[in-house]
Amino acid sequence: MRSPKLAALELKRFGRGKLPRAALVAVLLLPLLYGALYLWSFWDPYGRLEKLPVALVNEDKGATTDGKRITAGDDITRNLRESKVFEWHEVSDAEAREGVENGTYYLSLTMPGDFSARIASSSGATPETGALQVRTNDANNYIVGQISRTVFAEVRTAASTKSSRSFLDKIFIKFSDLHDATEKAAKGADKLKSGAAKAKKGSKDLSDGLTDAKKGSGELAGGLKKLDKGAADLETGARQVAGGTQVLADKVNAVAADVRPYLKDNGKKIGDSARLVSDFSQGMRNSLDLIVKSGPTLRAGAHVAADELAALHKEECEDKPLPDTTLCPKMERAKTASADVAKIADDLGVLAADSNGDLKKLDAQLKDLQTKADALAKRAPNLDSDLAYAVGKINELNAGAHKVATGADTLHTGLTTAKSGSTELDSGVGRLKKGAGELDSGLYKLADGSTELATGLNDGVEKIPDYDKDDRDRRTEVMADPVKLASKSLHKAPNYGTGFAPYFIPLSLWVGAMVAYMLIQPLNRRALAAGASAWRIALAGWLPVATIGVLQVAALMSVLHWAPGLGLEMARPAGTVGFLLLVTCCFAAIIQWLNARFGAAGRILVLALLMLQLTSAGGTYPVQTSPGFFNAIHPFLPMTYVVEALRRLITGGGIGPVWQACAVLAAFTVGALALTALSARGKQVWSLDRLHPELSL
Repeated sequence: MRSPKLAALELKRFGRGKLPRAALVAVLLLPLLYGALYLWSFWDPYGRLEKLPVALVNEDKGATTDGKRITAGDDITRNLRESKVFEWHEVSDAEAREGVENGTYYLSLTMPGDFSARIASSSGATPETGALQVRTNDANNYIVGQISRTVFAEVRTAASTKSSRSFLDKIFIKFSDLHDATEKAAKGADKLKSGAAKAKKGSKDLSDGLTDAKKGSGELAGGLKKLDKGAADLETGARQVAGGTQVLADKVNAVAADVRPYLKDNGKKIGDSARLVSDFSQGMRNSLDLIVKSGPTLRAGAHVAADELAALHKEECEDKPLPDTTLCPKMERAKTASADVAKIADDLGVLAADSNGDLKKLDAQLKDLQTKADALAKRAPNLDSDLAYAVGKINELNAGAHKVATGADTLHTGLTTAKSGSTELDSGVGRLKKGAGELDSGLYKLADGSTELATGLNDGVEKIPDYDKDDRDRRTEVMADPVKLASKSLHKAPNYGTGFAPYFIPLSLWVGAMVAYMLIQPLNRRALAAGASAWRIALAGWLPVATIGVLQVAALMSVLHWAPGLGLEMARPAGTVGFLLLVTCCFAAIIQWLNARFGAAGRILVLALLMLQLTSAGGTYPVQTSPGFFNAIHPFLPMTYVVEALRRLITGGGIGPVWQACAVLAAFTVGALALTALSARGKQVWSLDRLHPELSL
């Protein structure tokens, strides 16, 4: 028989009964199930990103720069909401972290509290990169992490562009302002330098002049003090001389009438008295000459002696714990006497200076007195005849002595006033000298500082801007990339193989169980014929495939982990292998029941169920990116829980979904075995349909 005719006869066989016709339709639709359903579920996942729940954390506190308020966090938040890239949920950082960990949110975007401040710092002295923080969890979904990098790269680029433009504008404006201000400062510093140099020269001259003035005022004060003391002594001596001449004149005038006989008899005595006056005058003159010549030397010696005696007294009577009570009072008196001598020596020194010429006048008067006394001595033998002449001369002597006393008094009073004024002058000049010294020192520093300032500013005008290499590199980095994406993935999968392993491993186990039941009968015919119990029959058909599944898991995981070029690393290896044993047992039970209950049609249902699980388990893209149909069946299929649990076992994370998956798979396993037992009980009764089935594969 020709091939076309045999083919027609084979197709005609599917025309007998409703089930063969339905099987033929299912076979025809099977490519559509693989192609249409699969492509439908992944047709446009990026077009449905707005359905992905994503956490948005805006902790930015804003910043103020150049009087303007910057709220970069609020701006980005508003733009993200308007873009509708994801289903944004504004939450706290703790809620975002917990949500990404437990799967409530696929990822989170955080703008830290100092985000605006870091953006604003780009124009300051210490620019910093603004960091957007992205947190993902490959244990929730691997693809979402890849999608987020593309989406947030656009957010980062937009923020970086805006920040870079503001940063560069501010830099160049600041450089221009800085250059102009520095140029003005340099001109001012030049003027300051010139003025400071002139002021420095003037202060130096002032300081030098006041130094000389202080020295002169000190000498003047010391000299006037000495003169005042000497004038006091001179006044005393002159008054004594005037007193003596007055007594002499009074006596001569009183007894002039009676003295001539006496003078005649006592001429020699009168001559001796006149010579005595002459000698006194000469002595006075010699004393004045001695004061002038020896006064300074005697003054210095007196002071040295006074100081040594005072030091000896302090050492022996004041510093010793037990001074000599007999010696110390005497030493005290000696110290006081030596101090008085020093003062007298000071007065003699002052007198020796004779600044007003009074000593010369006094010397002239004493000389005149001496001359007259000598003349009287010479004429003493003839005094009786010259008495009248002598009385006259005595009266002149008396008048001269009184004039000397008056002059000495006037000299003393003037020197006392001059001494007080010279002391005040010396103190004032001392204060002026100290102030001039401080002024000179300050102006010296000012002159040096102004010179350095002028030099530095003039050099700086030509060098703005000027950065070292590290600073240039850092600023260039900030200018080129002022906004940094700080991405952090929780339990990151190292590669696509690891990321998609939770999806393809259960797929392979499902196919393995499906192919196994193509070779092994889901219900043992001998057990059915022998009338065994339904549970025994169900287990007898399930155990061989479950055993094969255990071997499949061992072989599969061995190859994935140890084969060259693969090297699958698992966060929990033992847990992964144990969980996969439960998975293969569950899949074997479900496929056994579909084959036992629906026979040949059950194999088609196994394929259809596989396609529904692959498209709704969220093994590649999140199920939220799929149409609503797949979202609706997602919670009711076992592979959904298998994929979720394997992600936690392989890449890490909390194991809550693992325990949930174990409970779900155990329930599916027990439920499928129970349904298989019910089917086995029905198969123990033979019917015409079983003897002549409408469809066989």
